[in-house]
Amino acid sequence: MTGGPKSPPRNKGAGSLKRSTGLKPGSGFQTKNKPAPGPFEAEREAARRQALNALKRAKRAADKAGITLSEWEGEFIEGVSDRIKTYGRAFGDPEKGAPGQALSSMQGRKLKEITAKANGEAPKRRWGRKPPSSDGE
Repeated sequence: MTGGPKSPPRNKGAGSLKRSTGLKPGSGFQTKNKPAPGPFEAEREAARRQALNALKRAKRAADKAGITLSEWEGEFIEGVSDRIKTYGRAFGDPEKGAPGQALSSMQGRKLKEITAKANGEAPKRRWGRKPPSSDGE
C-alpha cells in the first residue's frame, strides 16, 4: 500500500443523482424550447385580454357609480367573460366578427352601451333619427 491520501469509502448503494431519484434525462429539469407564438396567436391572445379587461372595467365602473345593471346586462357580462376564458372568443359563427377578435360586432356594441350606462352617459340614438321637435314645424 502506498502512503497517499485515502479516498472515502464508496457506498455501492448510492448511485448517481439519476439513479437515486429515478430521474431520467429530459424528465422535467430541462426546458424544451417552444416555438414562439406566431403573430396571429399573439394578436388573438391580446384581443382576448383586451375584451376581458373591458368587461371587468364595465362591471367595476357600474359598481363604483352605484348603478345597478339589469339582470340581462349582468348575465351578458358573466356569460361573455366565461366564453372568452373557455374558448378564447365569445362567438361561434366566424361571420359575426373579425377573425382575430374575441367579441362579435354586436357584443362590442352592447359592451359599449353598458359602459356608457355605467359611466352615467345618456344612451346614443341608434339609427341617427332625431327626436321630433316640439316647435310645431
